[in-house]
Amino acid sequence: MKKHHIEQSRWTLAALLPAHEGAEYDKTLAELEALVSEMEASRERLSPQISGEEFLALLDLSAQVTAQSLRVVSYAHLWFGEDTQNPAALGFLSRAEQLHAALCNRLLFFSLWWKGLDDEPALRLLAESGQYTYYLETLRQFKPYTLSEAEEKVINIKDVNGSNALVKLYQMITNRFSFQLEIDGEVRQMTRGELSVYYRDPRPELREAAYRELYRVYAEESAILAQIYGHVARDWDSENVDLRGFSSPIAVRNLHNDVPDAVVETLLESCRRNMSIFYRYFRLKAQWLGIERLRRYDLYAPIQAAEKSFPFSEAADLVLDCLHQFAPVLAGHAQRVFAEQHLDSEVRVGKRSGAFCASVLPGMTPWVLTNYQGKTDDVLTLAHEIGHAVHAMMAQDHPVFTFHSTLPLAETASVFSEMLLVDRWLAEESDPAARRDLLVTVIDEAYATIARQAYFVLFENQAHPQALAGATADEMGALYLQNLHEQFGDAVDVSDEFRWEWIAIPHLYRTPFYCYAYSFGHLLVLALYKQYKEEGASFIPRYLKILGYGGSASPAHIVGEAGFDMASPAFWQGGFDVLTGLLDELEAL
Repeated sequence: MKKHHIEQSRWTLAALLPAHEGAEYDKTLAELEALVSEMEASRERLSPQISGEEFLALLDLSAQVTAQSLRVVSYAHLWFGEDTQNPAALGFLSRAEQLHAALCNRLLFFSLWWKGLDDEPALRLLAESGQYTYYLETLRQFKPYTLSEAEEKVINIKDVNGSNALVKLYQMITNRFSFQLEIDGEVRQMTRGELSVYYRDPRPELREAAYRELYRVYAEESAILAQIYGHVARDWDSENVDLRGFSSPIAVRNLHNDVPDAVVETLLESCRRNMSIFYRYFRLKAQWLGIERLRRYDLYAPIQAAEKSFPFSEAADLVLDCLHQFAPVLAGHAQRVFAEQHLDSEVRVGKRSGAFCASVLPGMTPWVLTNYQGKTDDVLTLAHEIGHAVHAMMAQDHPVFTFHSTLPLAETASVFSEMLLVDRWLAEESDPAARRDLLVTVIDEAYATIARQAYFVLFENQAHPQALAGATADEMGALYLQNLHEQFGDAVDVSDEFRWEWIAIPHLYRTPFYCYAYSFGHLLVLALYKQYKEEGASFIPRYLKILGYGGSASPAHIVGEAGFDMASPAFWQGGFDVLTGLLDELEAL
């Protein structure tokens, strides 16, 4: 394995903006203003008779405006993410969001004109729109739910000062949380990321203490965090169901993902129906741990006493080598993230918790944030987020409107990269006990990204109507506890403090109904990985082609390229059948 000697560090945002103020920043804003003014001047030329050539030129101009605007807004979000307690970063983020909303309002006329166009001229222009075709088709899907220009402008302004501001407050409140945990007689102060390491500690009393401390801190702020959630959910429903006319709160997300409501219902029902696989696994794990029944505290407990620790440089080498062994082009893309210092892997107070990948513009190396602490799970997280980055880079030949995958397909390369890493570890390990531990890691991860995420969405389906009805924090907590009892059945004991888990899940605030994308992506990857193991190298070009689509075609088309029908219950069941096979192997060790 080639050693790259990559050290843990912060990222640099210089490729987005040289600075957030001064002459160069002023020049960036001036260039953006010039592009917007040019776009505004085209309004009088819009008509059903516009030529395909002129329409394509306007789309190119619109893409330039979007790209320049994204530089500013993405810089602001990434700067805020690296330190949510930095007043300068917060101030710049607020200004950037106000600027973005103002620009969107000035150019709103173009998308409204396109969505309102009659079918005949729209079809003529679509035939000449080249790489923008799918983007334009998706815009047309929102025609029945689009309001007047004046109303849309009000909503844009409202979002900046309303729901977006509430989510920002949620981040600021929760990212400043500090947790105390007694370890070997010493009480230590730590971040949420540092605390989460102990969910996988071999000592059951320490696992319990870590979870209790997490929810003690969140419960102390439960009233305000639940209030924020209630306002976010009511805002979502009021705008999208009451004003726009969507059939349900989740239907909004489904249309943005270009996944039919029925497909999402099939996916969620498949997850519900297959919980027996995880019940079987939880009971098996309880036997290994020597307890009658698994507690929620023990869900991610290691089977062996001491987990291996990975220095960051070794983890980076592992991820890069796994990608190189599979397809060198992917490793080359991944190397750019490290070489250009687009990775922030340090653990710091005030830094956003968890991990994410921000793919800003086609051709621009994405930015990755992790909170790396050397555990097996941290290595998998690194592989996951680097997978997101290489997915975006594989689609970099598409315009800014279509190089991003839709959310369900955005998990394809990330989860596949994790599978490559686990497969590597399994291939190098002959000891049955060690192989068992790796398979435990795989199924733990499958539960966390399939079942758990699906149940978050099932909770949201119930929580949004309750929020509209004015449910209290305690009532929402009771609703979530019911969700957990259904999720775990009689296979896992769930303690009362887990009623506060929902207020500790940022996705429920930032991106309602997002989480089924994880279930979708993981089950798709299980099916793809089965193909890879059966077909070998001949599978790789097809996989790279799937990544290369980015968001330039519908999920149904891209999944169809792999030979699957996402509307079929049999497709989702196929992913669960792969998990059943892994569980069979695990029981046989």
